[in-house]
This record gives sequence, structure tokens and C-alpha cells, in this order.
Amino acid sequence: MSSNEFSAVPNLPKRIYSVWYRHIRVYSANFFSNIFPPFLEPLIMLMALGVGLGTYLNGFEGVSYIAFLASALPVTTAMYSASYECTFGTFIRLEFDRVYDGMLGAPISTTDLMLGEIIFAGTKGLFFSGAVLLVSWITGIITYPLSILTLFVGFLCGIMFGCFSIYITSFVHNINHFNFYFTGFLSPMFFFSGVVFPLDRMPAAIGILAELLPLTHAARLSRAFCLPGIINGEIVKDLLYIIIFIVIFGTVAIRRIRKRLIL
Repeated sequence: MSSNEFSAVPNLPKRIYSVWYRHIRVYSANFFSNIFPPFLEPLIMLMALGVGLGTYLNGFEGVSYIAFLASALPVTTAMYSASYECTFGTFIRLEFDRVYDGMLGAPISTTDLMLGEIIFAGTKGLFFSGAVLLVSWITGIITYPLSILTLFVGFLCGIMFGCFSIYITSFVHNINHFNFYFTGFLSPMFFFSGVVFPLDRMPAAIGILAELLPLTHAARLSRAFCLPGIINGEIVKDLLYIIIFIVIFGTVAIRRIRKRLIL
């Protein structure tokens, strides 16, 4: 291959960006139908639990219950949006539409492809966490200035669950099997990761289990930035957990998807 041909190959950031931009274009083509369900669900949860259940609770950690709940909902919507994208979305592109086969005809590798996919999941996490945070600002539920940093947490949460969801997708050969992942893992995790109730109010065994769950650490980071007086040394551990989780499952997921594409 000549030097001119080598120079025609885009560098790594451009290759990843091309995958991310492709997903953005496809997603924005049906923007309102795509944005409405993921955005509506946390708002319903905020009204049903925050306003309804909050009437009977005095609040936790020195704030009202609706503020306690709202401070963690940005990362739950990031979790669900990234998980849907990298399970159903990735599987359809992989098995039904064969989108990846065509994309790999361009000068990009499987690693470039999956990194673009993961960053797109992080982008959705940032966007949807920002949407929920915006509602919390407008309604006056969240007023702490550092809450803007929750957007960064939403981005990390989207990447984290994007990596893990691609890892799950690498095992799935029937799209209906994703129901086990959502119903058996994500839904219970929503209630046992300190999002709805504080972990110190739960039995000790559940508290230990919760520390192993990825959403626990994202929710604790989000709450630390949304509520005053909560930032402490624990957020360093939470951030380290998320980074290690992303590296481990991102690496394994890319390797497994590469085998699926080669076969």
C-alpha cells in the first residue's frame, strides 16, 4: 500500500466520530418519538413517588423525599436509555439490519465501531439526565449550583451501562432474551441501589449487595452533586468503581462482539 493510501485512512478520533455521527443522524430522524418515552418515564416516577409517596415521608438526609428522589433520577434515565440502545439497538444493527457489515467495509475496525457505539450511549445518558435535571431546576426541586456536574455523571453512567449492555448483547441470539436483562437485573437494581430509599434503611445484606451494583455508585455521585452537604471521600471510590467497570466490561464486550462479527 502506498503512502498516499495510508494518509487517506482517517485517524482514530475521526473513525469513532463517524460511527457516533451516524447514530446521531439516525436517532434525530425520529427525534420526538425517540425522546418522548425515555423522558416521560422518570417524570412519571418523580410525580408518582416523589409527590405521592413523599406526602407520607418526612424526607431523608435532611431534604424532602421528592428532592432525594429527583437527585438520583438523572442517572436512572441514563441507565435505561443506554441499555436500550446497546441491547435492542445493537442487536438489530448486528443481526437484522446488518448495519455493521456495511460499516466495516469502510476503513474502520470493530473496536472503532464499538467505541462509537459506547460513546453514543454516553451521549444519550448525558442528554436524558440533562432533561430530567432541567425539569428539577424549573420546578425548584433541585437548586444546588453543583448539580450541573450531574451531566458528567449521566455521561459516565451511559457509557458504563452501554459497555455492560453490549457485553450482554454478545451472548444473546434471540432478541426476546433481553427481557431477562431488563426485568431480572435493571428493574430490581432501580429499587435496591439507593435511588428510591437510602441504603442505610435497608437490611445489611442488601446494603452489601447494593455496593456491588453499578447504579449504586452512579446514584451516589449524582446525589452528591445535586444536594448540599453530601460531597465526601466516598465519591472518589464511586468514580473509581465506574472507571474500572467501564474498562473491564468495555474491553470484554468489544472482544466478544468482534468474534460475533467475524463468525
